[in-house]
Amino acid sequence: MEKIGFTIGKFAPFHKGHEYLIETALKQTDKVYVIVNDAQEINTPIETRAKWIKDQYPQVEIIYGYHPPKQYGMDDKSVAIQIEYLKELTKGIHPTHFFSSEPYGAKVSEYMQVEDCRVDPQRKNVPISATMIRQDLEKNKKYINEEVYQEIKDQFQKKKGEQE
Repeated sequence: MEKIGFTIGKFAPFHKGHEYLIETALKQTDKVYVIVNDAQEINTPIETRAKWIKDQYPQVEIIYGYHPPKQYGMDDKSVAIQIEYLKELTKGIHPTHFFSSEPYGAKVSEYMQVEDCRVDPQRKNVPISATMIRQDLEKNKKYINEEVYQEIKDQFQKKKGEQE
């Protein structure tokens, strides 16, 4: 049976932790889908964020998550809304594995009836998150590749100037 993995994220911005997650998925499955969701956190179009991934991993399939549900959480109602969204995005794909570093991975895997593959949840192998990068781009520059850095540095500098 073909092993089909998927992951989901905003990739706002795409960083070394995301790379580690995707590389783990590629090693453990025959095919990997990456769902890239719209993101309010960063002023970079979804197509650009998907391109960052596809440029580095041309073998993955990108699924665009335009207008994801706004309701998030681990409560049953929020989870049900998110799962319906994921089922719609993955319709016809039949994934077997879900890769995530987040606690919601267990819920997604359970509801989608796929194997739960948690990757570096304590962020010991790659100690970074997109939130940390958004909080201090220069301090965490080493966790993003040059293309991503060049794409976002002006918007981060502009944002920092507006806050001062």
